[in-house]
Amino acid sequence: MKEQSITIEFPLRGEWLAPTTPAKKIPSHGTDRMGLRYAFDFLQVDFEGKTKAFHDRSFLRYFFLGVPLENCYCWGKEIYAPCDGEVIVVREGYQERKVVHWVVDFSIALKNGLFFNEQKDEYQQIAGNYIVIKASEGVYMAFVHLQKGSIKVYVGQKITKGMVIGNVGHSGNSTSPHLHFQVMDSNDIAHAKGLPCRFEEYEVYRAGRWIKVRNQIPDSTERIRFL
Repeated sequence: MKEQSITIEFPLRGEWLAPTTPAKKIPSHGTDRMGLRYAFDFLQVDFEGKTKAFHDRSFLRYFFLGVPLENCYCWGKEIYAPCDGEVIVVREGYQERKVVHWVVDFSIALKNGLFFNEQKDEYQQIAGNYIVIKASEGVYMAFVHLQKGSIKVYVGQKITKGMVIGNVGHSGNSTSPHLHFQVMDSNDIAHAKGLPCRFEEYEVYRAGRWIKVRNQIPDSTERIRFL
């Protein structure tokens, strides 16, 4: 059976990078588990810098001492509903680490990659604070790693396209503040199958100017924005 694909509005505002995207490879996160097949990671970086860092501190500071969350460009940025829908799942209260630390965060990611079992472990262990929205029958969207205390919706709430639903955070299995976003066929993430999606429109920076594209998904190296 052909996989169902939907076209939705981009869930963020401003300039972003998608280092993990199904435009680069499928499955985008290296696995089909937990609806991850077509998932995206979005973060903000210094596009003018040589290393495209996601924070305003040195790499040595990041590696040895860690970078406070407030010094990460996208931490706390608002997340918007990409379509009308209904809130099905809200998980809040997961504490964020106060700094982004290369050794600590990658050690946690490695541990979860090796040992997390979605059949018996609580999903919030890797997702942190997250929301699941039902867009239509058999189409659900997960917004993952949100900032603690930022979720602005509740289970059962009918939401409209463009509504602010929460903020980008660094909770759970996160190596830096970012939004993990995925579309799937079930709100039961442990058994969900990932579904492909495209974004109605956004802009790509090419040859010194912004070019509007429609019904596409960003490549992993593209500087994109949605205003």
